[in-house]
Amino acid sequence: MDHIKHKNLKRFEGTIVELAIKDKEGSDQAPAIRKTIKYVLMCPDGTHVRFYFDKNKFLAVPVTSEFGGSEDELTAYDAGSGLSYAVKIIDRG
Repeated sequence: MDHIKHKNLKRFEGTIVELAIKDKEGSDQAPAIRKTIKYVLMCPDGTHVRFYFDKNKFLAVPVTSEFGGSEDELTAYDAGSGLSYAVKIIDRG
């Protein structure tokens, strides 16, 4: 896995995705949800990548996470919290 490259995340903008967050044991922390990603930005202090659903609501993934995935899916593992994130494109809009 690699560290995040912001420019590679622009492919998620304008898409409908399924989001899931899991804990260290791999069990669901919350049910997977479907959302439209409006835009992807770095947070002001540069510590997280934000996937915005609207102008106020977003998913923040630490930039220190180990990132992987494919063209249609992003996976990230944050060793500090033990959380795994998955963002999978369902519809390109």
